[in-house]
Amino acid sequence: MRDVFVYEALRTPRAKAKEGGTLSAVHPADLLDQLYGEVETRRPGSLALVERLILGCVGQVGAQGGHLALVSKNRSGLNPETAVATVNNFCVSGLSAIGQAAMEIAGGAFDLALAGGVESMSQVPFLADRAVHYQDPALANRMRFVPPVVSADLLATWHGIGKTELDDETARSHRKAAQETGPAAASMVAVRDPSGAVILDRNEYVRPDSTAGKLAALEPAFGRMNAFYGLVAADARGGAAEIDARHSVANCPGVSDGAGIALLGTREAGDRLGLAPKAKWIAHAERGGDAIDGLTAGFAAQDAALTRAGLHPKDIGLYEAMEAFAVVSVLYRRRSDGIDDATINPRGGHLAKGHPMGATGAILLSCLLDGMTADDAEHGLVTAAGGSGVGSAAILQRA
Repeated sequence: MRDVFVYEALRTPRAKAKEGGTLSAVHPADLLDQLYGEVETRRPGSLALVERLILGCVGQVGAQGGHLALVSKNRSGLNPETAVATVNNFCVSGLSAIGQAAMEIAGGAFDLALAGGVESMSQVPFLADRAVHYQDPALANRMRFVPPVVSADLLATWHGIGKTELDDETARSHRKAAQETGPAAASMVAVRDPSGAVILDRNEYVRPDSTAGKLAALEPAFGRMNAFYGLVAADARGGAAEIDARHSVANCPGVSDGAGIALLGTREAGDRLGLAPKAKWIAHAERGGDAIDGLTAGFAAQDAALTRAGLHPKDIGLYEAMEAFAVVSVLYRRRSDGIDDATINPRGGHLAKGHPMGATGAILLSCLLDGMTADDAEHGLVTAAGGSGVGSAAILQRA
């Protein structure tokens, strides 16, 4: 197997996804095209030699239908012969796409690839593909589908995590997110309109003045989902057959518009272009989980990646862990006992910055690389999780 290197990783800022929102009129392919253009600016000559493009996207309908990776390639400066794929692995799609590209490069199928993800939740809302079991609780039980918010409240109930602790975690993320500046934001690319004017150059959800006291006024929001509790009620692993709804809307990552992309390749491909890599791709792992508590699948993926790399958690200088919900972030810190807390999401996470589903994994990778440079960390780890039991994790080493 060949060594794989990350030559560039970029992200857009994340905008609030809503009708009339900042990026609501920007087609997802246009978000990607601006990142492709920035890759070419920072790594001249690379686009023409890219052989593979893989994009994660969850809502593959409407503005994101019609094979979005192919659509974005055809309107970009990429070589027409570039092979493409659009993948959906729920909220880890962007990291899954990058991991797949790395595997194909390591195996000799391609020498240089672009991979990442995009999601415009303004134009393609959550659950827009309208799978029948999303709306039918009886069918959902048969299909073993548990809405992510139900799984989040279940985990909080099982593990005795109250709303105060969820609010503390959420406020922490917002305070830290304000520190994503300078070198820690070097890979964030402002979104521009056709005239070149900047539309967005910051993450819109961040509220640095958030406190647990302020968040306490927000009521738990998802008790109305109790029609989907049937599958959970039949599973007593956590010692509680009932769910106590605890997450408010603030304890959930904000629905967002955004994109992220990474340029990966062999050492030889970089040498041909005169490029120095930012990092070496050390390990990647994906793991599934039970649909009921599937939001913890990222933990299993992280453990597998560390084992594959032959590293101990204390060997990692920086963690970029997806804050799928406040409960997931609390559990992540609990299981990271003995690890310096300052190395875990030191500049906040999704609770503060937002969650453009298919783009999330790629955005996290970009944040990780910026953070590793800013904090002089040799090894960094990114982990992500999604509903119904999907998890992905990757380890990088600064080149």
